[in-house]
Amino acid sequence: MELRSSHWFAGAGSRESWPHRSFMNKAGYPPDELHGKPIVGICNSWSELTPCNLHLRSLAQSVKNGIIEAGGLPVEFPTISLGETLMRPTTMFYRNLMSMDVEESIRGNPIDGVVLLSGCDKTTPAQLMGAASVDLPALMVTGGPMLNATFRGEQVGSGTDLWRYTDEVKAGRMSAEEFEDLELAMTRSTGHCMSMGTASTMASLAEALGMTLPANAAIPAVDSRRYAFAQRSGRRIVEMIREDLRPSKILTREAFENAIRVNVAIGGSTNAVVHLLALAGRAGVELELDDFDRLGRGIPRLVNLKPSGQYLMEEFFNAGGVPAVMAELGDLLHRGALTATGKSAGENVATAKSHDPDVIAPLTKPVKADASIAVLRGNLAPGGAVIKPSAASPGLLRSRGRAVVFESIEDYQNRIDDPDLDVDASCVLVLKGTGPAGYPGMPEVGNFPLPRKMILAGVTDMVRISDARMSGTAYGTCVLHVAPEAAVGGPLALVRNGDPIELDVPGRRLQLDVPESELAVRRAGWSALPDVAGGYSRLYRHHVMQADRGVDFDFLVGTRGSTLTR
Repeated sequence: MELRSSHWFAGAGSRESWPHRSFMNKAGYPPDELHGKPIVGICNSWSELTPCNLHLRSLAQSVKNGIIEAGGLPVEFPTISLGETLMRPTTMFYRNLMSMDVEESIRGNPIDGVVLLSGCDKTTPAQLMGAASVDLPALMVTGGPMLNATFRGEQVGSGTDLWRYTDEVKAGRMSAEEFEDLELAMTRSTGHCMSMGTASTMASLAEALGMTLPANAAIPAVDSRRYAFAQRSGRRIVEMIREDLRPSKILTREAFENAIRVNVAIGGSTNAVVHLLALAGRAGVELELDDFDRLGRGIPRLVNLKPSGQYLMEEFFNAGGVPAVMAELGDLLHRGALTATGKSAGENVATAKSHDPDVIAPLTKPVKADASIAVLRGNLAPGGAVIKPSAASPGLLRSRGRAVVFESIEDYQNRIDDPDLDVDASCVLVLKGTGPAGYPGMPEVGNFPLPRKMILAGVTDMVRISDARMSGTAYGTCVLHVAPEAAVGGPLALVRNGDPIELDVPGRRLQLDVPESELAVRRAGWSALPDVAGGYSRLYRHHVMQADRGVDFDFLVGTRGSTLTR
């Protein structure tokens, strides 16, 4: 087969190729290394500002070893890295920018295929989106979860228990010094969150989509088996290049349906909705918001992990990980879907099984019988909204209350703990201005803390509605991703204090009980956000799509291929 890289390096004595070969000598590559061998890019999202991805440099070496063993030539290159814990305004603001960096770095360089190294929440979907748009052979290796944490003799999950103990501090039941001890205990190794948050979810769904080798998602970051896995992945990408096995052959409609159902079974993050929608758009696969509800209905939750359960990712790995979940789901999945192994999803998990039914339950005795992410519609969310019922309080899933409105995150921060705030346990807390365009970047603030006076009164949950996202490690009766968002004039912008709001999750309804005539008056008085001056922020504002379209840029939808005309 003719290698793509030969267009750079082939042709002895050629004026078009010798500069490319000559300058690669700086890295110690003799000319015969550069012609005839598959050249494999290692797309590394390592950064000291992305603590979850700190170990990817050493993981890259294991990938290189595998590539060399299989007769390929590895070339590592960096891209933008997105650290969920540090970046402002939010890493979601930069997900599309990272995907552009990945796409153009792959296309513009002499590589025949690529291994994607990711870890923290947005690095995984961003790399998959970029690779899908180029459509060269690609294989993902995620960094793995950090080790489990223990605090006061109790196993605690990153994010999940942080939210719980934050409320304890707010209520005066925990000191700042004790909370600092929790901080230190919570993050005791490299790797991403070890609860079933967004990072663990997207690693699992990359595997369910077929874009990784089996068992990728759950191996702990510091486990030697993670490095052996990376080396096997290095070997496999060379084979994929020779087989011309591209993302377009793997990322099919059947693969996305498998991912949606696996997300339900693992109790995965609501963030998977926007990321899978965006990735499907890049891959040219028709996928809609309502598919998540329709395809997820009747799918049980099999995995008993925080924030919707008891255990953490180490136990998930020991119990069999994603292969065991897919084996349990059986014919609920498209078992014939092609994967990066060159085999079908069913073949990959033919011998997999759960080794601990408390962690990965059998299909006949699930943790929860129907755990689908619910898609809500109504006059408050004509474009849809989502809620994760398994992380919500059952008694609030069908409720009605008066709105307590916060016009922005700053308004919320200024007033939420005011003892004179007019609020009771039956109220519906509404936060505006936190959507894709409005914040910007759709931050993970949808599980915003309750008013201090409610916490002191013993209230542990209230209905919360916003156009924001929520961390996959979080929980609560939180209606998220309301579309269209308030900042672009969606109905959420028109909600006022005291308005009655009805939430009916079983009926999939989210209704603002205000006459249309009154809403029309309010709409006439609404004013749009002022434009931004320039730079990436302006590009983002003008081209970002709403949550029901995956929050991608409109001009990035589709596959542009790997061909360079000049």
